[in-house]
Amino acid sequence: MPHTVTWFDRLRVERLVWSLDQRLYELPRRTRIAHRREVRANLLAAAAEVGAGEALRRLGSAHELAAQYLDAELGEGARHSWTAAALFALTTPLVLNFFLSEAANAYEQALTATGTHADGSYTWGGVTWLQSPLTFRLHEGQATHVGGAWTPLVYVLLLAGTVACGRLWRARPGRRNQRRAESTRDGLAP
Repeated sequence: MPHTVTWFDRLRVERLVWSLDQRLYELPRRTRIAHRREVRANLLAAAAEVGAGEALRRLGSAHELAAQYLDAELGEGARHSWTAAALFALTTPLVLNFFLSEAANAYEQALTATGTHADGSYTWGGVTWLQSPLTFRLHEGQATHVGGAWTPLVYVLLLAGTVACGRLWRARPGRRNQRRAESTRDGLAP
């Protein structure tokens, strides 16, 4: 007995399709769109046949379906995460700049804490391995400083941390093609 697919049924289907799409961001855009269209068409056809509620129950959750799609496309196990890599690459400089500037401010406060108006130039080595030396100039109790740039080691650590945090070595196209070839050889894919 065919069922009428109402606008409310379409909204329920779209909610599941949207939820699935949000979980498939590790896949290429075209693949994600193809999966989204396929699931939408199948769900609408099933909703017309057995009703939207039953069609959604039979399909299961978007989380489980997304896990199946990701395992089929990228293989099982840990995968790369562009989100984790971007989060590390964007927040680490902010945190590092905060702590390095706080260290420089602490040294400046130590120089001006005596209350005397000693004039002169003072050099602080900065945070070892992370920061170049800072030169503080005191004039009538006011301090200014120059220096304190990141060292090359910071850039190396930032790059290495981004790759490690996002497990970006798993995103190599050659590795993905190698897994597909192995699964085809084992008879797992057409």
